[in-house]
Amino acid sequence: PLLEIVRAMTHVINQGMAMYWGTSRWSAMEIMEAYSVARQFNMIPPVCEQAEYHLFQREKVEVQLPELYHKIGVGAMTWSPLACGIISGKYGNGVPESSRAALKCYQWLKEKIISEEGRKQQVKLKDLSPIAERLGCTLPQLAVAWCLRNEGVSSVLLGSSNPEQLIENLGAIQASGGISTEVLPKMTSHIVNEIDNILGNKPYSKKDYRS
Repeated sequence: PLLEIVRAMTHVINQGMAMYWGTSRWSAMEIMEAYSVARQFNMIPPVCEQAEYHLFQREKVEVQLPELYHKIGVGAMTWSPLACGIISGKYGNGVPESSRAALKCYQWLKEKIISEEGRKQQVKLKDLSPIAERLGCTLPQLAVAWCLRNEGVSSVLLGSSNPEQLIENLGAIQASGGISTEVLPKMTSHIVNEIDNILGNKPYSKKDYRS
């Protein structure tokens, strides 16, 4: 199947229908196999992986994908920087009736928010709020900038329910409408370490253990 996928995407690119191709939710092993197949048969390998990445979901992007980034140049296009709205701050006092989690089709999200783990996450977000205030930004802007600070992240895919939310999220990378100054340059190693200490979920690779 991998050979067929690589062959099909190479054909699409050779026909001028696309310039590059990437994967979504593939494991590091599958991506490496696709790269090897492409090189073996003189075809075009994938250039990026679309993966979930946010303050509470870090393992794949921070441990599994960096090796591919450094070895074969595969970058990450990450999605859900606000964890389906969990990191927006609107669930700090429960689930508002007007929120996405209150919808019947999002019962799974509501259960996730009100679970013990979900309540712990909301406490951590409250602890992160002072950092956002010091940087002159909102919690969502801090979360988006935190994702972008990773060298292997090529882009962050944003999902917005209204123009105001999109403008706010874009404030993480540029001054927009007086909402905030650019946040990304402020993500120093000191700030990142401070965030890691609050989250307490930094994944460690074999390299980290060796050092």
